[in-house]
Amino acid sequence: MEITSSLLFLLILLLPAVALILPLSERRRRRDGSKPPGPPGWPVFGNIFDLGTIPHQTLCFLRPKYGPVIWLKLGSVNTLVIQSAKAATELFKNHDQVFCDRRCPVSFTAHNYNQGSLAVGRYGSYWRMIRRLCTVEIMVNRRLNETAYLRRKCIDNMIHNMEEDAEVARAQGDAGELDLSQFLFLLAFNVIGNLVLSRDLIDSRSKEGREFFNAMGRVMEWGGKPNISDFFPVLKWLDPQGIKRNMERDMGTAMKIISEFVKERMEEKQLGEETTTKDFLDVLLEYQGEGKDGADKLTEQNVLIFILEMFFAGSETSSSTIEWAMAELLRHPESMRKVKEELDRVVGPKRKVEECDTENLPYFQAVIKETLRLYPALPLTIPRNAMEERNFMGYVIPKDTHIWVNSWAIGRDPDAWEDPLSFKPERFLSSKIDYKGQNFELLPFGSGRRICVGMPLALRVIHLALATLLHHFDWELPINTTPKDLDMNERMGITARKLVPLRAIPKKQVM
Repeated sequence: MEITSSLLFLLILLLPAVALILPLSERRRRRDGSKPPGPPGWPVFGNIFDLGTIPHQTLCFLRPKYGPVIWLKLGSVNTLVIQSAKAATELFKNHDQVFCDRRCPVSFTAHNYNQGSLAVGRYGSYWRMIRRLCTVEIMVNRRLNETAYLRRKCIDNMIHNMEEDAEVARAQGDAGELDLSQFLFLLAFNVIGNLVLSRDLIDSRSKEGREFFNAMGRVMEWGGKPNISDFFPVLKWLDPQGIKRNMERDMGTAMKIISEFVKERMEEKQLGEETTTKDFLDVLLEYQGEGKDGADKLTEQNVLIFILEMFFAGSETSSSTIEWAMAELLRHPESMRKVKEELDRVVGPKRKVEECDTENLPYFQAVIKETLRLYPALPLTIPRNAMEERNFMGYVIPKDTHIWVNSWAIGRDPDAWEDPLSFKPERFLSSKIDYKGQNFELLPFGSGRRICVGMPLALRVIHLALATLLHHFDWELPINTTPKDLDMNERMGITARKLVPLRAIPKKQVM
């Protein structure tokens, strides 16, 4: 959502065309009923330029002036922003069904991705079918327990690679510092590859896997770019920035590679080759619906889209959360000490951390919660869309208004949190507040019908990977870097990541 100088220049060039094409009804303020307060906008462009480079932060800073519910006009799009726990409670308890639709960003209409997507798809019968598939067949404890060994394998590989790279660096006279951001993203990507396709896609021997990884990297880049066509839908046919054209090309490459994997699996099934443990692709290919919502089986196109969505949802979100947690622990040595002491006490020096161990690590769990409070991977949840006009907290919200939930601002809501800007895991030790969508002051995964269905898997990956990193290594900041020097600024794409990737020095623990 960053409004770059090139985007500004393009908007200025297109101003005459936009002004002529926009219907008068889109430019005229509604006179029936009051809207929430918000900053005054520019003619035609509205509040686009008010978003800044980090929109969730900019909007949060508007709260003292305009309150917890803010109205924006982004080009021709009405937008409601929810920025407090109280407003979020009202939204999810009383208006979730009316506000549960989605308007897909233009870039994700490439290859009709939106028509098979759970994340950006419209609310309807197909959406309900694939959500039921996720919650009943895939993201269930039984299946996740069966695949624990795959996550363990991927994390062990990451630790091995870290040890090798650090050793090479030391042999070359370096202190052995590593780019944790890169390792964590590769880990998350490989976990998804193993769970969905039973493949190590980052394996140097897999040419197709490397091509898929590179193509998905570009797809994520296009998906995170601000697009004029989203603010002015009348321009989507023109695609003035070429974002959709680029998305068509790179998503097409990714889908072609995945299609070959799917065809290979289907041929194996026709030959009667069965495995004892089914991966997610097996579940998708064998799924038989109940006939209540849409077709009984998924089309090949929808299988491909589902697989791509797993990589979208599982790669950047999990890896960025682990990186933020590591950064905060390195900034707070006392918290790092408490976590490591707890791990040593519960796990001990002679075995690896297992997923079941995290249930017995209350301080470690508090660190995860505090990280998710301060750094939700999607600080502005994917916009919802009002399916009808609705009175919300005394304001009239027109049909087709976009609703943004600023989970970053809600995590810093001074009415809900004491000392909200400080990293204090201890706040959760005597609290029952959780991140599963029922406590509206903590919404890193959203809530209601659109809550993230991948949450059970994401939490397992985050907990096991972070606990393993902390248990296996002692960590130090790079030479001449102090905790106060650590850059905690953000950069925006599909998710909010550290602007400066985290670098740290792993040292084998001395037991």
